[in-house]
Amino acid sequence: MAPAVVLLRPLCRLCRVVLFLSQFYILSGGESTDIPPYVMKCPSNGLCSRLPADCIDCKTNFSCVYGKPVTFDCTVKPSVTCVDPDFKSQKSFVLNMTCRFCWQLPEADYECVSSSNCRAVSCPRQRYATNCTVRDHIHCLGNRTFLKMVYCNWTGGYKWSTALALSITLGGFGADRFYLGQWREGLGKLFSFGGLGIWTLIDVLLIGVGYVGPADGSLYI
Repeated sequence: MAPAVVLLRPLCRLCRVVLFLSQFYILSGGESTDIPPYVMKCPSNGLCSRLPADCIDCKTNFSCVYGKPVTFDCTVKPSVTCVDPDFKSQKSFVLNMTCRFCWQLPEADYECVSSSNCRAVSCPRQRYATNCTVRDHIHCLGNRTFLKMVYCNWTGGYKWSTALALSITLGGFGADRFYLGQWREGLGKLFSFGGLGIWTLIDVLLIGVGYVGPADGSLYI
């Protein structure tokens, strides 16, 4: 028994050394265990034709007719698993889509970076340049992130109903203008008793139709 124990001790030490060296090899980058970032967007074992655009590579043809149905040959990216309608695993498939560039998509198919440095209430309505990104499940041609001119559309929390109610009830004291952040106009109405009632009636109409809005240029909620 004693000789067997003596022989096992060097063997255990050797196993520990091998285990340490294997872990060091992995941590030093000898064997990559990183998962590609796009895998987080790719549902496992779902239909290949319904995978997000970041999960597949397609051979697109830019000579297709705009607005017409078109098919492209696609393959799934590494580490992505999907199935066909018969629930059989596949790597290549045909994608059906509409021929159009990403910047030609409807507004509901992409998201844009909003800006509060423009006036949403102005005539004519202001627009600003911003970066827009196509939603994951939408397929299109060209770059999925693009620059686009969009209408200024943001709110500072002002309610149209509150502004109109203040204009009708306390408009003679400038309460509506004070609420909208227009202090100068509010003081003018206050000390002129609402322009002897004329200014009050005009503001009721202007706020009612939405012509007069918050001083910061935002939209009503």
